[in-house]
Amino acid sequence: MSQEILQNLLPILENFDLRGVPADAEPWGSGHINSTYRITVDQSGREVHYILQGINQHVFPNVPKLMENIQRITRHLARRNPQDARATLTLVNDRQNQPFWKNPADGECYRMYLFIEGASTVDAVTSPEQAYQAAKAFGAFQCALADLPGEPLFESIVDFHHTPKRFQKFLAVLKEDKLGRAALCQKEIAFALAHEKECSLVVDRLADGRLPWRVTHNDTKINNVMLDDKTGEGICVIDLDTCMPGSVLYDFGDEIRTTTATAAEDERDLSKVNFDLNLFGALVQGYLSTAGAFLTPEEKRLLPFSGRLLTFECGLRFLTDFLEGDTYFRTHREGQNLDRCRTQFHLVAQMEAQEEQMNQFVK
Repeated sequence: MSQEILQNLLPILENFDLRGVPADAEPWGSGHINSTYRITVDQSGREVHYILQGINQHVFPNVPKLMENIQRITRHLARRNPQDARATLTLVNDRQNQPFWKNPADGECYRMYLFIEGASTVDAVTSPEQAYQAAKAFGAFQCALADLPGEPLFESIVDFHHTPKRFQKFLAVLKEDKLGRAALCQKEIAFALAHEKECSLVVDRLADGRLPWRVTHNDTKINNVMLDDKTGEGICVIDLDTCMPGSVLYDFGDEIRTTTATAAEDERDLSKVNFDLNLFGALVQGYLSTAGAFLTPEEKRLLPFSGRLLTFECGLRFLTDFLEGDTYFRTHREGQNLDRCRTQFHLVAQMEAQEEQMNQFVK
């Protein structure tokens, strides 16, 4: 199978300077947006690996600006840490010295990275130490980019974490209720409506300067951190497509959302869905060990709230999609988006109940 994949990819690979003969190709990683492959190349008897990605232009239509973002970020990080080649992704240009190659036949775009050896990713946190290492890596990533020179980064997904606009869409979809599904989720609708006032807290503070704009990653799941195979240390943040201007609270809040839940995102039995305060504590320790020096007092104060906000926002998006007919999030069974919404809202309620303990961790 791998040789069949390689043969299909050869017309693409020949457009990158791999300095050798492609010998193997295999699907790689667990991402759902881009098509990703690990390429093995024979360089005069030495086996070298690369990552090839087909860029999803439905999600990221402006590939030149997207890749300009990634170029600026990776070059800045490399200058910051020139002694460690594994500390950042390294782009491999095409034969025209461009950071991606566009197929003239079908318009599809591809990019290449050096493969990071001796490290791997995990899809779920299994220990407080992993949570600590992931948060430490994301904090270091934000800290290193705090002085990124030049214009603000291109906004690859407009209003991605603009929670008030997410809420307005929810209200519009609820009002239309084209499928009559609102009757099935009255409890969840009431929960959403009761939390409307909190939606604009971060957006308003960004607008009036109480919170600073930062370079943020916006997809801070643990599988976007490479962990050293021997030490378990978080060494490199990957998947830079959603890096753009935002608040650090978006990043840390999504770390809380994706790390501290004790059950799957679509778990139907809510008694299994709990907020793990110990994992939250590990996140706080890891994150502040690298980000604490550059964060403002207001950013630190709102770190616990960020988990509630991002978890609520995600639940709201699931609820909106359920009401609209499951048009955005892929589902594998009836009612799955509503189940996802329920787990997120359940976690929000648990975070609210443990707000004081969360604040004490940060203090």
